[in-house]
Amino acid sequence: MRKRTLLLAAALTGGLLTALPAATASAAPSGLSGDFNGDGYRDAVIGAPLAPVAGKSDAGYVAVMYGTASGLDTGKRQIISQATDGIPGVPENYDDFGDRLTTGDLDGDGYTDIVVGVHRERIAATDQFGVLTVLWGGATGIKSGTDITSPLPQYKNELGWSVATGDFDGDGHTDLAAANVAAPGLNIFRGPISRTGAATGLVGIDTQEQTGVSTDKLVAGDVTGDGTSDLLVMGQEEITGGYRTRSVLYKGSASGPTAGPKVAGGYDAVIADVDKDGYGDIVTGDFMEKSAAEPNGGLGGAITVTYGAATGLSTRTPVRITQDTTGVPGTAETNDAFGWSLAAGDTNGDGYADIAVGVPNEDLSGKTDAGSVVVLRGSATGLTGSGAKSFSQDTTGVPGTAERHDFFGHAVLLTDMSKDGRAELIASARGENDGAGAAWALRGTSTGITATGAKSFGSTTLGGPSGLTYFGDALAG
Repeated sequence: MRKRTLLLAAALTGGLLTALPAATASAAPSGLSGDFNGDGYRDAVIGAPLAPVAGKSDAGYVAVMYGTASGLDTGKRQIISQATDGIPGVPENYDDFGDRLTTGDLDGDGYTDIVVGVHRERIAATDQFGVLTVLWGGATGIKSGTDITSPLPQYKNELGWSVATGDFDGDGHTDLAAANVAAPGLNIFRGPISRTGAATGLVGIDTQEQTGVSTDKLVAGDVTGDGTSDLLVMGQEEITGGYRTRSVLYKGSASGPTAGPKVAGGYDAVIADVDKDGYGDIVTGDFMEKSAAEPNGGLGGAITVTYGAATGLSTRTPVRITQDTTGVPGTAETNDAFGWSLAAGDTNGDGYADIAVGVPNEDLSGKTDAGSVVVLRGSATGLTGSGAKSFSQDTTGVPGTAERHDFFGHAVLLTDMSKDGRAELIASARGENDGAGAAWALRGTSTGITATGAKSFGSTTLGGPSGLTYFGDALAG
C-alpha cells in the first residue's frame, strides 16, 4: 500500500551522508547524461533490493554515488529508500526497491533523474503490481521523488519489470519505456514527465501480437544514427515444441517506436558504437548454453554483435564472441555465464565504445562461481578479442579474494565519473559475504581498464544495513 514516508533515520543509518557542494545562484546544471547533481561529473546508482528497511525484509534501497575529479568517491553518497523523506511509499516486505533501474532527464531541467521500477509493489488492495518511481536530480542531489500517476495502463502486472529511457519520438523530450507483464507488454510514457507524476501521453505496444516476441528486457540506443532513440525488446518467441530467446528492434519515429527487424536473443544487451561509424551496434548477451531454445548461447555463454546502419541493421554478418574467441581471456566452460551482464563505454579515450562482459559463474582455482569480468575493445573493425582484459578478485590490485559463490560480474557499468574522457568500470558481486554484496571501481587509462588503485565498497561502507542486501544487484548511471 502506497503511503507517505517515514524518515530514513528510522530505517537505515543515514540519508545524505556527506554534504554535496552547494549550488550557487548563477550555477546551471551541466546537462551531462548521468549527472544527478549537475556539477559536471557523471554519477552512479547502485541497487540493494534485499536490504532490510524499517524492519521489513527485502524492502530495498538505492545508493547514489557522486563523481569527482578523482572518480567515484564513497564519501559523497546518498542512501534512498521508500522510508526516505520526500520519496513516495512505505517499506514493505519483498518490494525489492532497487532491482530495476534506469536514468534520464525526464523533466528536461538539465539534471539526470533516476527511475526505479518497483515491479513487486502491490497496488493498494488489488491484485495488480508495479509502480514507477522517479527520483529527481537537483543541485543538492536527490531530494524528492514522484510516482508516475497518469496516464497509466489499465492493468498492471509487474509494471516496471524492465525500464529504459530515450527520445523515442524525436521531439527532444526524454520518454520512459516500461515493461508490463500484462498486455500490452510495453508502455511508452511520453516526455516531458512532470514532478507531479504526469506524463505527456501513453503508448501501449503489444510486442507479442506485433512480432511474436514477448517483452522481458528493454534496452535503448540510437542504432540508425538519426538522433532518435531506438528500442531493443528482448524476450521469447514460440517455436515448434517450445520457445527460444529472440530480440526485435523497434525503430524510433515521430509516432513512437515501430517494429523492425529481429536480432539475436539473450538476457541482457547494450547499444553502442563499437566501430565508430556513427551507428549504434547491438550487443546481446546470452549466458545460457547453446541449444534450440538458446541459438545465440554457447559453451559457457556468448555475446553477439549486430552492427547498426542508417536503415536499422547493417548487411554485415553478426559476430559471435565467446571465451574461446581468439584474444579473449579464459576458456569457455559449461555454466560460466559469459554474457550475463553487459555495459558499454570508452575505457581508453580512443573514441570507440568498449564492452564489459560479466562472467559471474566463472570458477577460479577450484572456487565455484567466483566470477570475473572481461573487457572487450572496440576498434575500426568492430568488437574483437584483441586487447581484451579479464578482472576478478584474484587480479593483482583488485581488493578482496575470489571465493565460492561471490558471483563477481553479476552487474557491470562503464561510466566516466572523473571527466577524463575514459570510463571507469564498476563491477558488483551479489554473493560477496553471504549475499551482503559489494562493488568495485577500476579506473580507465590510455591502455584501458587497470586494477591499479581499484576500490571496493559495500552497504556498510556507505552507512547502510549489514547482512543480506544484494548490494550491487543493479547498476545504472
